[in-house]
Amino acid sequence: MLDGLTNRLSGVIKTLRGHARLTEANIQDALREVRVALLEADVALPVVRELIAKIKEKALGQEVVGSLTPGQALVGVVYDELTALMGGAAAGLNLAAVPPATILMAGLQGAGKTTTAGKLARILKEQKKKVLLVSCDVYRPAAIAQLETLAKQVEVDFFPSSLDQKPEEIARAAQDWARRHYHDVLIVDTAGRLAVDEAMMREIRELHAALNPVETLFIVDAMQGQDAVNTAKAFADSLPLTGVILTKLDGDSRGGAALSVKHVTGAPIKFAGVGEKLNGLEPFHPDRMASRILGMGDVLSLIEDAKREIDVEEAEKLARKVKSGKGFDLEDFRNQMLQMKKMGGLSALMDKLPAQLTQAAQAGGAQLDDKVIRRTVGIVDSMTPQERTKPELIKASRKRRIATGAGVTVQEVNRLLNQFEQMQKMMKMMSKGGGMQKMMRSMKGLMR
Repeated sequence: MLDGLTNRLSGVIKTLRGHARLTEANIQDALREVRVALLEADVALPVVRELIAKIKEKALGQEVVGSLTPGQALVGVVYDELTALMGGAAAGLNLAAVPPATILMAGLQGAGKTTTAGKLARILKEQKKKVLLVSCDVYRPAAIAQLETLAKQVEVDFFPSSLDQKPEEIARAAQDWARRHYHDVLIVDTAGRLAVDEAMMREIRELHAALNPVETLFIVDAMQGQDAVNTAKAFADSLPLTGVILTKLDGDSRGGAALSVKHVTGAPIKFAGVGEKLNGLEPFHPDRMASRILGMGDVLSLIEDAKREIDVEEAEKLARKVKSGKGFDLEDFRNQMLQMKKMGGLSALMDKLPAQLTQAAQAGGAQLDDKVIRRTVGIVDSMTPQERTKPELIKASRKRRIATGAGVTVQEVNRLLNQFEQMQKMMKMMSKGGGMQKMMRSMKGLMR
């Protein structure tokens, strides 16, 4: 995510090494590189100009405090300005209304409105809200059926509609139904077009007038870059947008939409789509996104993912096992891999770690392909229960049988056993007195 921008900005920071303070002379070249990086990331030109001006104004003459280098001092200024540009504080949904609180979803066709409606319903259901989904898209034949399927998957209510109805008629009926059946939230999916046109804008304005929604969310594909910003402006001119949801942000290596859309629309980015699965929607935190752009990672979101997805009972069971010194076996190793998969896999984990850690892992030959998890689980599943608890039993003939059962080579089985042996040593170290400190010291040595 946003790799291009992160790499360019990291290069800028390195150019300022050795200077005692930030001056107009040494900052000029750095800001030129920042400007190029932002433009290459498809950030809107007016946004770039304003951001560079603010960074220059705040950075000039800033003393390099304590152990900070000029590059680090500049990072602090850039971080503050990027955070402010994307909205400053995180903005959640405002559902303070007489039930049902109505959420109107708007955007172009293909931006991911329908899927996002399902993902949003899932989040609200987890917050103990009674949710009703309805589709007012009477132009795309599969739209209504798609939303109904999503409603079943996330286990929320669905209000049926048909292609021969008018969107406004569907919306009013759904709102009335939600009111009479005590729903907390009504999410209204609307029709999109391949491009902005007057008929589309008129229809969405009529729906807005009929529903008086508490939230009007603009759904935009982050990978569209500059086009996403132009579309966002057109919608903002026609509708009183209360927020933006960026979809496909995990596939966006540039970052232009994330950095421009708040400035252009005036509406805060409330959520970001980071995957196709129904759990792939995250609250958008401008400060955390700025941290990721600057290569500092997003450890807070990683912790939140862990709290939400990890099986606490399973984790406590493993902790007790390690503490008692009973050993960490291949079954535990397999379960840890499955827990990681629930958190989005290796790539999602690495995306939220600081750039230095990710680069160190890659330099050390770590494979960040999520297929590795599936392959690992497949190999362990091909073992007998005895082999999982006593890996030392796995000799040549057993390795061949396991490899055949998992559809992999014997070399891959050997690689897994070596990885497990390293993990087992780490767990033994943790179970001993002072083991955590020893493990941290060894990890520090690896990080140098």
